[in-house]
Amino acid sequence: MRILTKMVAISASVLMSMGFIGSAFAQSSTTDADARKFVGSWRLVATTSDGKIRPERGEKPTGIITYLENGWMAAQIQPDRPPIGMVGASPSGEEATAALYGYTAYFGTYTIDAKAKIVTHHRKGNVTPGWEKNADIQRAYVFDGPDRVILYPIGNKNELIWERKSVNRLCMASLLFWRLSMRSSR
Repeated sequence: MRILTKMVAISASVLMSMGFIGSAFAQSSTTDADARKFVGSWRLVATTSDGKIRPERGEKPTGIITYLENGWMAAQIQPDRPPIGMVGASPSGEEATAALYGYTAYFGTYTIDAKAKIVTHHRKGNVTPGWEKNADIQRAYVFDGPDRVILYPIGNKNELIWERKSVNRLCMASLLFWRLSMRSSR
């Protein structure tokens, strides 16, 4: 593990010196304090609608949302329920529908309007059919300390409470290489 950590550190140093990676804030148009606060991975603590548990999510859904310095993000929320089984080798229509009910997964870029306290997710891919009609989704936000953010989707009474996750070195290495691949694909 120590060798892997050293290899990643050396590779990152070489790539930075060659200009392949660097501070994405230099590449991003949002360099304010709120944008810097968003960067990292957050785990879902709770989600409610009008103060009540959302039935399609269950009592304790799990989720992760990650914001990268380069303006990319990804989010997943899994409902609190038993796994959906399959009878055959691939899911039937009913099994697939049941598995997706209450599940959210999308990725794309994001922008921050610090004055309005709104983060906009510009979705490039989504597990939900028909998402293209409303690719950009806005969330009002409130930071509740350095490691908690509450997102309020515009247009409904939902509330999503997220806490910052600590990221281990191996995860950081994965994010580094993912960032490189995203940069090279632009």
